Amino acid sequence: MCMSFFNLKTREKLVRIIFKALLFYLVICWILFGVLFASRIIERRYFYPLSYKETIFEYADYYGLSRVLIFAVIKTESSFDKNAQSKKGAKGLMQITDKTANYIANKLGVDDYDIFNVDTNVNFGCFYIKYLYNRFKNMKTALVAYNAGEGNVALWLLNTELSDDGKTLKEIPFSESREYLNKIEQNFIKYRKLYTNILDKTKNIE
Repeated sequence: MCMSFFNLKTREKLVRIIFKALLFYLVICWILFGVLFASRIIERRYFYPLSYKETIFEYADYYGLSRVLIFAVIKTESSFDKNAQSKKGAKGLMQITDKTANYIANKLGVDDYDIFNVDTNVNFGCFYIKYLYNRFKNMKTALVAYNAGEGNVALWLLNTELSDDGKTLKEIPFSESREYLNKIEQNFIKYRKLYTNILDKTKNIE
């Protein structure tokens, strides 16, 4: 009888220990889930926002470009500051210089425009990326040209030390452009991961 009572108390104690361990495990899981959920919200809102979503969707779709890509470019170029202006005179969300803006305006038949206007800037930027892609037939090359200038990239592609096929660059001479492309690729991966159900399903920058 004593032995049976002892075994019963032991089992009850063991059950309490297991229950407490499971409860502790569940609490830890909920805390971790809360931290991960909060960190994702913070990432989305403050580091990788969908600012100007409607405008970006409109022009990315119009020019047949990946929405993920355009968000990645704008994040890299201006971090969504519509009034951003670089030391080299690049302006707005997609950092377009006056010279490039004038060229694009002529192509689009636009006489009067404000390059800091969000709609205009995104329209011009998407047009120019598409134009560069049509010229170089490779998106990574087009993005390097967006940063380094299409004239420089055209010359680099003729250099067998920099390009094997005249289409892609195995080496980018400008360190700024190398870093630029790397940032776009990193931002592209982040946006694709954070907004898989909102943005398009583009897997890579091709």
